[in-house]
Amino acid sequence: MSSPIQIRRREPRTTTNFPSHIPSVLQRVYANRGVEHAEQLDLSAKGLVHYQQLTDCERAAARIATAIMQGESICICGDFDADGATSVALLMSFFRDIQHARAFYLVPNRFADGYGLSANLAEYAHKEGANLLITVDNGISSHAGVQRANDIGMNVIVTDHHLPGKELPNAYAIVNPNRADCCFPSKQLAGVGVAFYILLALRAWFREHKPEHQAAQVNIAEYLDLVALGTVADVVPLDYNNRILVRQGLARIREQRCRPGILALLAVGRREAQQITATDLGFIVGPRINAAGRLDDIQQGIECLLAQDYPRAQMIALRLDELNQQRRSIETDMQAEAQQCIARLQLNEQSLPPILTVYDENFHQGVIGIVAGRLKEQFYRPTMVFAKGEDGCFKGSCRSVQGVHIRDLLEQVAAEAPEVISKFGGHAMAAGLSVPEQHWEAFNQALQSVAARWVPQEVLARVVWSDGELAAHEFNLDVATALQHGGPWGQGFPQPLFDGEFTILQERWLKDVHLKLVLQPHGSRETFDAIAFNVPRAGWQWHSPGSARMVYRLDINEFRGQRNVQLLIEHVEA
Repeated sequence: MSSPIQIRRREPRTTTNFPSHIPSVLQRVYANRGVEHAEQLDLSAKGLVHYQQLTDCERAAARIATAIMQGESICICGDFDADGATSVALLMSFFRDIQHARAFYLVPNRFADGYGLSANLAEYAHKEGANLLITVDNGISSHAGVQRANDIGMNVIVTDHHLPGKELPNAYAIVNPNRADCCFPSKQLAGVGVAFYILLALRAWFREHKPEHQAAQVNIAEYLDLVALGTVADVVPLDYNNRILVRQGLARIREQRCRPGILALLAVGRREAQQITATDLGFIVGPRINAAGRLDDIQQGIECLLAQDYPRAQMIALRLDELNQQRRSIETDMQAEAQQCIARLQLNEQSLPPILTVYDENFHQGVIGIVAGRLKEQFYRPTMVFAKGEDGCFKGSCRSVQGVHIRDLLEQVAAEAPEVISKFGGHAMAAGLSVPEQHWEAFNQALQSVAARWVPQEVLARVVWSDGELAAHEFNLDVATALQHGGPWGQGFPQPLFDGEFTILQERWLKDVHLKLVLQPHGSRETFDAIAFNVPRAGWQWHSPGSARMVYRLDINEFRGQRNVQLLIEHVEA
């Protein structure tokens, strides 16, 4: 089977600084990801960057401490995704644990309010009695909302991780590792990671100034389950600092020392807490929380995470599971519609523009980001999917490929044609924007003009990166187990992939979308089960026995108490 995807092997890096108990395969994988010595594998909490390096963190903590001591009303303004939900749950759990009853949260409705702290939301918080407003996972672009809060007598603390614009909002404190004047070395913190650092600084303030207060005694590690979930769900790069946060949070979840809501969400997703990996947080728990914000109200996701007993958490988790099934159905329909939109453009692989833009009046705002991600993977182009908003604008969600900083590209479009984008924000790999309907054609022209200069053809080459070939003796449970637990794996620290030549001895289809195989590595007498999930049947046909080069993950299949090596096929080059 021919494919435009190239298989490339990572340049081998040699190192002798790993302990001998680490399998050589795993040593090779670590080296390929820039890990050079054993100290970089120590993911204990002592390795975390200190909160003092995070600009305004101590200033924010001191203001929150004052609010707690004086009994002020504190409003947390969140975001409608899993990162925002975990950030809200983190701070609300802390205030509950120290018995500060005058804390509440507000999250804008995706459809009625839009993203971030708006002037209307600030006014509503004030009417509810708030003296202090803390944004989590948003706020860095909320100039009007922050100013309105100031005007009506509230202090605002912005905690965010999205990239700032040229000017910062006029807030009391702005805690964001991506501020130009912030020397915090881990720029990849998720919103929940920033909120976690606020709590570290807050506890330190109480230990110094009011050591008898409950806030001085709080075990901040108890919130790491939320930090791990939000970090993985937001797909931020897993640098060393984030790997510590995720590893520590996963350990607590595996020991079931975590929110009942996380256990309930794992249960509805049919995952055993004791065995979970970061992948389970990203594909099982995160989407169910996100489904609430995409289709209904993220408050259901937050309340699931805040539930203090399992029966209540289970009840909400079942509702979230229903919403996630609805989301999947809507997404499937939207993908078909998006494919039809692209087909009407009569594009082929050679004539694809550097950036794809797709709009349909029937698209649902809540799932355009997911559809953009799917189309990006299919066509390997930065992709923007738009739905009709209620304010005379098209609401867009962008997903990019490595090497195209989509937020900076949007900023360049806005600089060259200011009228075509009413607002935008985001990261290198994902962003959101609003385009006035009357400027839709002008936006597309300006976008493609900038993209022609900003998107090099070479970054649009489809490449699957392999960690090389496994020797025959390395196809075993010990190696598979070591690879499985060698993470956490994720964005920026990808799961190990290998490639090799195989003889295909058997094949059969499951539900017409999953391909089960029996494979024999060349040069070996052993055979192994393999599976490729959600693959197009027409493109994955062989007449067994055949031969093919495959890219795969070494996995473990557990069935009826038996554990066997299984290959998860990612790509085939026949």
